Amino acid sequence: MATLREEASSYEKKLTKNIAELDKVSVDVELHNREGMDGHGKPFKYKVAVLNGEDYRVPWSVLSDLKAILKHRPDTKEVKINSEGTGMNTKYTTVPL
Repeated sequence: MATLREEASSYEKKLTKNIAELDKVSVDVELHNREGMDGHGKPFKYKVAVLNGEDYRVPWSVLSDLKAILKHRPDTKEVKINSEGTGMNTKYTTVPL
């Protein structure tokens, strides 16, 4: 059993990465549901792709963009997600590869 000191010394905050950090992603990657709390203590839900044991958050706008892409290009296998801005002002662009 570990002590509080030992646990605190080895603690690393788990951060959720963003899917835009990846060079490309398969449109067939499995998504998982997650829940979190915003800065005001209000719960919210989000989706993540789990790759190599890391969670990559998938913004809702990416799902909307991909839906439109797949409507016109149903054979799309991979996409690149570009992001511009920071925080709540981040805009995402989904590019078929």
